[in-house]
Amino acid sequence: MFEFVPEILPYRSTVIKSICVGCRQEIPIDVFHYTCPDCGSNLDLGYDYDRIRTRWTKSILAENTDRSLWRYFPLLPVQQMAKNLTLQVGGTPLIKAQRLVTELGFEEIWIKDDTRNPSASLKDRASALAVQHASELGLTTIVAASTGNAAASLAAISANADTRAIIFAPATAPLAKLTQILQYGAILVPVDGNYDRAFDLAWQASEKFGWYNRNTGINPILVEGKKTVAFEIAEQLGWNVPDYVLVPAGDGCILSGVYKGFFDLMQLGWIEKMPKLVAIQAAGSAAIVNAFQANENSPTAVHAHTIADSIAVDLPRDGEKALIALRDSEGFGVTVKDDDILIAQSELARLTGVFAEPASAAAYAGLKACRESGQIPLPSRVVLLATGSGLKDIPAAQQKIRRSAPIAPDMDAISDFLEQQGALE
Repeated sequence: MFEFVPEILPYRSTVIKSICVGCRQEIPIDVFHYTCPDCGSNLDLGYDYDRIRTRWTKSILAENTDRSLWRYFPLLPVQQMAKNLTLQVGGTPLIKAQRLVTELGFEEIWIKDDTRNPSASLKDRASALAVQHASELGLTTIVAASTGNAAASLAAISANADTRAIIFAPATAPLAKLTQILQYGAILVPVDGNYDRAFDLAWQASEKFGWYNRNTGINPILVEGKKTVAFEIAEQLGWNVPDYVLVPAGDGCILSGVYKGFFDLMQLGWIEKMPKLVAIQAAGSAAIVNAFQANENSPTAVHAHTIADSIAVDLPRDGEKALIALRDSEGFGVTVKDDDILIAQSELARLTGVFAEPASAAAYAGLKACRESGQIPLPSRVVLLATGSGLKDIPAAQQKIRRSAPIAPDMDAISDFLEQQGALE
């Protein structure tokens, strides 16, 4: 595995350890490792919570006027905040979905709308931190594999930071996402294969050419960026965390990031409980849920097939940490069918005004399934993660939309049409 020894330590002094989630040994932090040098498992960074607690309080945070993810700098593993902050990453709204409450009967339902990030997905949180970390290591080329969102995110943040991004993406990824990548000026390598194949190629390329690897699921920095969504949820709810947080899961990195965020806040004593995390996976790409239900410590590869491309993964690369997150939070996993995802996508937009891509709408499909099965009891306070915009995959949304034929340009025809649509009732 390629290792880079920087002139400065790769982490600030608030990061005091790096633990392998596989063999559980502590890895020295004077050298940046993507994965455990002994067993190859993923790493988890540990902070000096006692030191942070004495220097950083809720009241200090409340006085911070920066609404981006950098407001949580004491819990981020980089030397300094990004210098160019003209793109705001983070600070996305938490929307109270009262019409969903009426529909399903829960006490509260909130949507954390990360479609408002610069590239319209939650992945911007990871990319912002990765680009800064790469810069501090003296690396100016960043490579990533993605079905689209992580790639578009990296391309956007890299464009803003004047960093070169090289993207390995399945040639079959949604055209809107590939267009985003190219518009931002990144180098797109279209792979004749699935996400897992693109992942392996990006990893090999980073080792061969010495590039910074932003691959979701192996770089421990990415979880640290994604965890900021949990910080925001807690802060926006006045530090009274929800009972359940539903997370669309593919590689498992967002799930482990959400857990890490709430874990950090628990260690600081800023919240009183850990919300139960629920992994939502497409039925055709359910390696994490399968492993959880079989009580396994790591997922077994599946042959992924789902309309929700952002969570279509054969072998989740952050699966071990995702399973730890589910078990330690006393959560569980749910699978949903593609047709239910598309129905949920339409309902979510109609009832909340949030147009989510299929992978993101899977969270609402999962909530409906949990309501029907009773896995989430009434009353409960629930947060759904909206991880990516529906504008990234219009053809998927069109499958559940019926467009009317053109009408004659006169008021009689218009009146007839509006009456048929029930608009005159």
